[in-house]
Amino acid sequence: MECILFRHGIADAPKDWRGDDALRPLTPDGKKKTRNAAAGLVHLEMSPTQVWSSPLTRAVQTAELIRQTLLMPEDIRVLDELRSDAPPELLLALLREMPPDACLICVGHEPHLGSLASLMLFGKSNGGLSLKKAGACLIRFDERPRAGRGSLVWWLMPSQLRSLAKA
Repeated sequence: MECILFRHGIADAPKDWRGDDALRPLTPDGKKKTRNAAAGLVHLEMSPTQVWSSPLTRAVQTAELIRQTLLMPEDIRVLDELRSDAPPELLLALLREMPPDACLICVGHEPHLGSLASLMLFGKSNGGLSLKKAGACLIRFDERPRAGRGSLVWWLMPSQLRSLAKA
């Protein structure tokens, strides 16, 4: 199984947003940069079977841009397990239910994604890992996903993903 962790793109700044934080959207520049970062996944020949997203607007918008860029026919699966305050063990349990040949993209937030990556790679959810906005990593499991059993394939900054799209 392969799992791509993708942090949402650049959103309106919390200090400038006047509404519910869960509804804070991507900026126009954030949409453009996220779309270009997602195009880097095409260059990496990623063929995900599903896109999962946090329910927050900025994550769902990011997931939709990824789905469109990768020409995926499946709808986005929105999961509370990808919220920034969710225990990473909950998402890992969902991954265990997936077919062994699945390739998933999980769109979410920090510090959750960094904690999830740490749990997947090192067996503990406090490893100090962090993804930049519209950055991503690929973690592969040779068996059913379990804490500490993942292998890091790549970890890319958003600028690196965007550069791949131009190559």
